[in-house]
Amino acid sequence: MTKTLLVVHHTPSPHCQAMFEAVLAGATDPQIEGVDVVRRPALSVSPADMLAADGYLLGSPANLGYISGALKHAFDVCYYPILDATRGRPFGLYLHGNEGTEGAERAVDGITTGLGWVKAAGYVVVSGRPGKTELEACWELGATVAASLMD
Repeated sequence: MTKTLLVVHHTPSPHCQAMFEAVLAGATDPQIEGVDVVRRPALSVSPADMLAADGYLLGSPANLGYISGALKHAFDVCYYPILDATRGRPFGLYLHGNEGTEGAERAVDGITTGLGWVKAAGYVVVSGRPGKTELEACWELGATVAASLMD
C-alpha cells in the first residue's frame, strides 16, 4: 500500500529553495519505496491535502522570530478539520532564519503537539546560506521522514 508524504512549504528565497530541494531529494530517494511525495505551497494547502497524507514535512523561513505567515495560514485553515484524524502521524521541520528561530520552533512544537503529530527527526535549522553540511541535513530529514512511512 502506497503512503503519502505531504511537503508543506513556504519558499520565498534562494536559501529556502535550496533547503526545499534537498529535502525533496532525500524524500524521493530511490531506496525509499511505497511513498508518494506531494508538494503544496503553504498558501494553497487544504484540509483535504492534510487528511490524505500519512506524514508531513514542513518548511518555512523564520520571520521576526516566528514561522512564516504562509505556514501559519496553512495551520489556521487546516487545524480543526484535521484535529482528530491525523493524530500519531510523523512530521519533520526545516527552518531558515538569520536569527531568532526559537519562536518558530516553539510555534511548530505547540501546533504539532495539539494535533498529536509525532516528531520523526530532529529539526533542521539553518542560519545564513546553507552549505554542504546543512543541505545534507535537509536531505537526511526528507529521507528519514519518508522512510518512517515505509511498510
